[in-house]
Amino acid sequence: MINASRETSKHLSHVEVDYMIKAAVVGVNNIGKIHCRYYQEHKDVELVAVCDLNGELANSVASELKVKAYTDLRVMLAKEKIDVVSIATGGIENGSHHYEPAMIAMEAGKDIIVEKPLSNNIDEAREMVEFARKKGVRLACNLNHRFVPAAYKAKEWIDNGKLGSLLFINMKLTIGNPNESTPWIHMRALHPHSIDVIRYFAGDIRRVQAFMTKAPGRTVWSTASINLEFESGAVGHLTGSYDMDNKHPIEYCEVAGNRGRFTIDNVFENVSFYPHNSEEMKVVRNSVLRGMNGFNETFKNRINHFINEIKDGVPPEQIDGSGADALAAQEVIEAAIQSHLENGAVIEVNKSLVKEK
Repeated sequence: MINASRETSKHLSHVEVDYMIKAAVVGVNNIGKIHCRYYQEHKDVELVAVCDLNGELANSVASELKVKAYTDLRVMLAKEKIDVVSIATGGIENGSHHYEPAMIAMEAGKDIIVEKPLSNNIDEAREMVEFARKKGVRLACNLNHRFVPAAYKAKEWIDNGKLGSLLFINMKLTIGNPNESTPWIHMRALHPHSIDVIRYFAGDIRRVQAFMTKAPGRTVWSTASINLEFESGAVGHLTGSYDMDNKHPIEYCEVAGNRGRFTIDNVFENVSFYPHNSEEMKVVRNSVLRGMNGFNETFKNRINHFINEIKDGVPPEQIDGSGADALAAQEVIEAAIQSHLENGAVIEVNKSLVKEK
C-alpha cells in the first residue's frame, strides 16, 4: 500500500520510497504490450490496468494479463490507484496520439513515460515538458537506445576523461521502413533515438545543416545526412535512412577526443576503446551468458531505470531520458527539417525550453 506521504514527498531530492508501484499502459498494440510485459516482470511493480480506444483489443490484452481494461483514460485514473502511466499510443509519425493522454495523466499527478517522439508536433512537445514542470511530475521518454551496458561504459570513459576533450561524433541509424505516410516520417519517428544518443555523449547541439534524398520510388525524405556543431565546439555527423535492410546491423556510433576514441556497434553488441599513444585497444562485448538477449531488452532496461528512479525519489528534473531530453532531440530534428527546406542552410537549434538539468 502506498504511504500517505506519497503525493507530498515523492519528488523531494532523493527520498527513497517503499511500496509497490502501480502501473498502467495506454495503447496496447505492439509496443504497449512490451511495456506491459516488463512492468509485470519487475519485482516492485504491479500492472493494474490497460487502456485503449479499441475496446476489443483492451479487453483481449487485459484478459491475457489478468488486469482491468478501460477505453477511457479519465475513468481509469478515477477508479484505479496508479503511480506511473506508459503512453504507447501511435498516430501520425508515431507521435500524434501522445499529447492528449499524456496531458490527462499529468493533470492527474501521475509520473509518465511516453513513447518517442513526445509528439510529432513540436509545439505540443514543448507544452508537455512545460506542463510536467508545472505539475512537478516525472515526464520520461522511451529513448531506449542509450539504456544499454555499452553506452553506460562509453559514458563512463567520457566522464573519467579517457577521451580527453571531445572533438567529433559520427552516428548512423539506418533501418528498412516502407512507411510513406508523411514527408518527415523518417526524421520525426526514427531519429529521436539517434539524436538522443548523440546528446547523451556529446551534449547540446548548437547548429545543424541537413541534406536529404528520396530512394527510387519513394515519396518521403527517406535518407538524410546531417552536419552538427555542438555547444562545446565539437563537430559531428548523423546518417539516417529508412532504405536499408533490417537483416543487417542498424546502428553505429563513434566518439573521439584528443586522448582517444570509442565505437559502439549495433546499439549494444560491443563497445571498443582506442586510446592514443597505445597499440592496445579495449573491447567490451555483450556477454553470451549474462548479456542482453535482443533489442527488446532495451525496453526492459529503460522501463526498469525509470521505475528505479521513482523508487529512489529522483526529482523530475534529474531523471535520465527525460521529456526535456526528448524535446531537445526534437528541436534538433525540426532544425534539420528547416535546413533541408532552406536548401542546406545552417540552422540554429531552439533551446528555449529544453534546459532542465
